[in-house]
Amino acid sequence: MRARWFFVSFALVALVLAGVVSYFADSSPDGLDSVTQQGCTAVETPQGERLDGSCPAQHAKPHPLGGGPLAGYAVGGDSGLTGVAGVLGVVATLVVSGGLFWLLRRRSRAD
Repeated sequence: MRARWFFVSFALVALVLAGVVSYFADSSPDGLDSVTQQGCTAVETPQGERLDGSCPAQHAKPHPLGGGPLAGYAVGGDSGLTGVAGVLGVVATLVVSGGLFWLLRRRSRAD
């Protein structure tokens, strides 16, 4: 009973943090991206953003899932839906991890 309350409380705190607090986060949340772009200047071109100068980010390639529905801390590319993306991410994580723990628990009881 006590463990159930802990997990329910944990899920509620995670959902509040993802859905509400994420709107107050920095608009450029990935510190690694920021550090690798030091020494370069981002220039907008008709083909997209280009980096001028010398920095490690010039050798970066797009991530294979970069066009996914929750890529870039947004839903479908809409950065105004950061909290919704966070809530969907928390729910997906809880469902997958909860399912795995449930399967492992059932299996250990059967043994």
